[in-house]
Amino acid sequence: VPQDDREAAHLFRHAANKGHVDAQCELAYCVQFGNGVPLDHDEAIRLYRRAAEQGQGHALGQCNLGLCHKHGRGLPQDDR
Repeated sequence: VPQDDREAAHLFRHAANKGHVDAQCELAYCVQFGNGVPLDHDEAIRLYRRAAEQGQGHALGQCNLGLCHKHGRGLPQDDR
C-alpha cells in the first residue's frame, strides 16, 4: 500500500471518534505535526488528553502530552 498521510489521518479520526485510544494518539500526532491534516496544536492536545484520561490512562497519550508541556507545543512550556 503506498503511503498516504491524508487517508491515514482520515482512518485514525474515524477510529478515534469511536473511542479507540491508539487511534486518538496517532491522530493527535498527525494533527500536531500537520501530517495529512492541517496543523492544529489545540486539537492535538485535546486528543492526547482524551487518550491519557481513558481507563487507567494510556501511556503514549500521557507521554506525548508531557512532551507538549515540556516543549511548549500547544501549551505553555513547563520544565518543572
